[in-house]
Amino acid sequence: MTQFSNYSELIDYMDRLGLFHMDLSLGRMEAFWAARGLPEVPVVHVVGTNGKGSTTAFLTSLARAHGQKVGTFISPHFVSPRERIQVNRRMLSEAAWVDLANEVMDVPGGGDLTYFEFQTCLAMLAFERAGVDLAVMEAGLGGRFDATNVFKPGLTLFTPMGMDHEKILGPTLADIARDKAGAIHEGGVALTGPQEPEAMLELQKRSEAVGARLVYAVDAAGPVDGIKLGLGGIYQTANARLALAGWRWFAAGRSLRTDHITEVFGLESAFLPGRFQRVELDGREIILDGAHNAHALTALNAALRAESIRPGKVVFACLRDKNLTDMLPFIRTLTDGPILVPAMEGERAADNREIAAAIGARATTSDSLEAALHEMPDLDGPTLVCGSLYLLAEFYILNPRFLTA
Repeated sequence: MTQFSNYSELIDYMDRLGLFHMDLSLGRMEAFWAARGLPEVPVVHVVGTNGKGSTTAFLTSLARAHGQKVGTFISPHFVSPRERIQVNRRMLSEAAWVDLANEVMDVPGGGDLTYFEFQTCLAMLAFERAGVDLAVMEAGLGGRFDATNVFKPGLTLFTPMGMDHEKILGPTLADIARDKAGAIHEGGVALTGPQEPEAMLELQKRSEAVGARLVYAVDAAGPVDGIKLGLGGIYQTANARLALAGWRWFAAGRSLRTDHITEVFGLESAFLPGRFQRVELDGREIILDGAHNAHALTALNAALRAESIRPGKVVFACLRDKNLTDMLPFIRTLTDGPILVPAMEGERAADNREIAAAIGARATTSDSLEAALHEMPDLDGPTLVCGSLYLLAEFYILNPRFLTA
């Protein structure tokens, strides 16, 4: 039986599991929790393609503003896996991670879990131990077979679904939405924000098939226009409204008090790095946004227009498994200036020379993100860094102070 004496040993173990090793099935998770017994922790599940992290952040902030102790599970992380598991927006200590990891390994089947499954189990044990009032669990990939789906939540929030992970979830939006809709459980409640017609149809079909109730966020919460949301970008209004609808539904089911002033405070105090985050570095404004597919880049373009922002240059890179062809028109419209494509760390990173060639004449390669940030310093307008959360991770490794509010 593997046991860990310190955090470094635990990190080495998780690295051996493989961050990108995926085996989409629930068998190992079901066996683990059958042996351990499921914690009695209320869970709200957040599923979708874009906006999961933001919706999770808004819901966490809303619940905390109303006095709830909230456990939050998000992915991916930027610098440390500890970012993924938080209680009342605070990371657990390294010692707590080691203790919880040993508890996972003590359960039959704990040593068979994948990287994401291992951390999902660790998170839920942490939330049980902390006595949280609510666990907000963000799905990693898909819905039906995602490790977070084993907890059978009574409430599932659906953010906008779009084309992403086609090689895993299927080649069409209907395929992707069908997989994500599989997160709806028998007799549960699915609460959705705006969706494309094909995606909404899959939610409707799944809800009917399992006797679940499908609720539209626009019917459960009014507009959040006029509130200075803690997360920037015009596209955040839909995520905030979905989170507000989710909070009200959760609160009503537990006879919890909720009021407008506290809701506003919760929405205004939400924080999540890398979502239209505006920072100043060396006297220059930088906008950090994890837009990594065509749907997200469309929203990013709209956010820039709404704020009357025209970046002087764009730093863009993406992973090899992303559909670059679909992203190209939106990348080119982000700026009138140069587009710098840095070499990115990691085996999944796309070749920056190929990306630059596909973008066209305004694109050039850089040896690194740091080099790209320092090139052409005299351009008017902020620098926009986007295309991959893993590119943003390289920024936060260089500048960790921007990871927190």
